Amino acid sequence: MTLKRTLTATVLAGAMAAFAAAPAFAEGLYIPLLTYRTGPFANSGIPIANGMNDYLQMLNERDGGIGGVKIVIEECETGYDTQKGVECYEAVKGKKPLFMNPWSTGITLAVIPKANVDHIPVLSMAYGLSAAAEGETFPWVFNPPMTYWDGASAVIKYIGEQEGGLDNLKGKKIGYLFLDAGYGREPIPLLQDLATKYGFELLQYPVPAQEMQNQSSQWLNVRRDKPDYMVMWGWGAMNPTAVKEAAKIRYPMDKFIGVWWAGGEDDARPAGAGAVGYKTLNFNGVGPNYPALQDIKTHVVDKGMSKVDAAKFGENLYNRGVYNSVLMAEAIRNAQTLAGKPDVTAEDVRKGMETLEISAERLKEIGLDGFMTPLKLSCTDHSGHHDVYVQQWDGTTWKPVSDWFAPMTDVVEPLLKASAADYVSKNQPWPARAEPCS
Repeated sequence: MTLKRTLTATVLAGAMAAFAAAPAFAEGLYIPLLTYRTGPFANSGIPIANGMNDYLQMLNERDGGIGGVKIVIEECETGYDTQKGVECYEAVKGKKPLFMNPWSTGITLAVIPKANVDHIPVLSMAYGLSAAAEGETFPWVFNPPMTYWDGASAVIKYIGEQEGGLDNLKGKKIGYLFLDAGYGREPIPLLQDLATKYGFELLQYPVPAQEMQNQSSQWLNVRRDKPDYMVMWGWGAMNPTAVKEAAKIRYPMDKFIGVWWAGGEDDARPAGAGAVGYKTLNFNGVGPNYPALQDIKTHVVDKGMSKVDAAKFGENLYNRGVYNSVLMAEAIRNAQTLAGKPDVTAEDVRKGMETLEISAERLKEIGLDGFMTPLKLSCTDHSGHHDVYVQQWDGTTWKPVSDWFAPMTDVVEPLLKASAADYVSKNQPWPARAEPCS
């Protein structure tokens, strides 16, 4: 599907002109951010853009950058539009970026083949092509801390626990409400396999992008079908609309579970009391009460250098943006150590990602103790298949309602390998890794 264009020509021209006016090669650690602060996905894109920017700015202000080298940050507005995202990619790639952050599954799918040629690491944090976790096949793409297929398996695992075991899913109906784009379609093969394995019926409710704010027909079908659980893969304006529609038909909100991208405060707040009980997956802490977040407040927010609304500082998707920048910063730091120099290249950073380990001790050092689980990647595993937890909306904020738990990696991993092989067969000639994993 081609998403509806939402940016005016003036806005796009201004953004591209700003990049054209920048120096051919950025001085410092150059990190372009492909963001969307306008359009129907802006309510999700804005907090993430703010969190990414603010953590990197904090490192500049507090530490002078990473390893003594300043971080150069530039945004390019995509409007979540794949064509605009590719235009942004092409505009910045000549300035030797250390990472690309597409922030759209559609854009990610479009730039994966380009990154292989351009040798630029693509960080699609818990989104994009699930099979990209297979590092031997996709040496330039990383999707930690987990893939969409991990997330789909985690949702089914959690639902199974609510029913007293996965075997008890037999005969149940599980509805799948999803944005009808690459993002929403990505988990379907895994969900179909799990439906076959555990005997539940998977009911699909696609939501076209242009109809995100008009879901009455989908929810009339939900009311007719009476699924035992609803799973949502939504983004932008789709999420609050879905939560309001679920409340309107009095669907039991404690059986309505979103992916981690459907867990912003602004996804639940608009439904008022009707949203109480709604659940989503999560993999980062919520709230400002972490030393690193307080450093962001001191060095960036309080100095007027942030675009974040003070009342929304530390909310879930803002913290998700922080998480993304933590991954980049720690990979760059690791790359500097491995390369023995502060001015690292994209190739150095790729190696830094493939050997990235963020231990519990390191999380405490950087002021994020308890914010996320320890993380480890490798040459063969670019995702890590890390733990998640379930959070629930209490009418004011998100509260954890489960312990951290692992996805069904034993189910997911063989499918990822098969999907990676299928991708290669359909995209010939596909370049082999220059340095095979040992």
